Amino acid sequence: MMTRRPTILDVAAAAGVSKSTVSLVLQGSRQVKRETREAVQKAMADIGYVYNRAAANLRASSVGLVGLVIHDLRNPFFTEFATTLQMTLATQGYTTVIANSGEDPVLQGKLVGSMVEHGVSALVVSPAYGDGAGTFDQLARAGLPALQVLRQVDPRTDLFPFASFDYAAGGAEAARHLIGLGARNIAFVGGQEDSAVTQERMSGYRSELLAAGLEPIVAHGRTSRAFGVSMADTIVTDFPQADAAICFNDLVALGLMSGFARAGRSIGRDFRLVGFDDIEECALAWPQLSSVSCDISGFAEDTAARLLGWMTEGSRPPPETRMPVRLIARASSLG
Repeated sequence: MMTRRPTILDVAAAAGVSKSTVSLVLQGSRQVKRETREAVQKAMADIGYVYNRAAANLRASSVGLVGLVIHDLRNPFFTEFATTLQMTLATQGYTTVIANSGEDPVLQGKLVGSMVEHGVSALVVSPAYGDGAGTFDQLARAGLPALQVLRQVDPRTDLFPFASFDYAAGGAEAARHLIGLGARNIAFVGGQEDSAVTQERMSGYRSELLAAGLEPIVAHGRTSRAFGVSMADTIVTDFPQADAAICFNDLVALGLMSGFARAGRSIGRDFRLVGFDDIEECALAWPQLSSVSCDISGFAEDTAARLLGWMTEGSRPPPETRMPVRLIARASSLG
């Protein structure tokens, strides 16, 4: 027997749906299936929940909000993801509140806490590395649908489903491409050594080099264009035998291209180069940059669909989803 006044969370638990689904039922949303709406209404009757419309009106300005926290919005790859997700959700009547954590897990926790306090219906987080438990513990207490995307820092994928790309396959395809073109001293440049994404992208690279009897050349570091520029001199001086590179992302690769141009080394002829992510600038650079393409717009649309299904129908996404990638070969590797 419940001794306190039932809350929307009690209704959600009794009906086996999310808090946001109950909210949508109370708003009379047509996005909720009839069976789900009836289950929520029955749960409300069973536990004696009374809808406080006056309080709801005070919260009306936050109805239909989705929170999106990204670890680095300065990277065009993540900017495109955020833009497409926001626009896709907008077609379904949701407003997206977007924030950049700047790779700061403490700031990330504050941003998520603020979004929860302001009544978002769900959250999507591309998390900062570090102690992210506080962020996701907040979300667990709030009972909100929450997705981890592109990076996984919380192992509780039953609570916080994770979606990303098959980075290992991309690293392998890039390595096979360069080996097939005759490269024998292939470097992997950029990426934090202890990050899961770096290890995933490197795993395919390492396996292909091992199969070909080649030795890896690894230069970890930041994932920025500036790091790529600085690595050009390092490769020329410390790894003169290197004849090709796979970069952690396109920003590093574009920086490396600039650095080699300054050093008088020709990309595509003296040195073959492949980036990762295939941002728009890859096709606009000169020479055009080969890159492992991740369909980030399609990924964002799929993320929106999975989130909407969870919010409106209580359909929790699978614990882990991996989207395919493919190599786009251009002049930087083909010559």
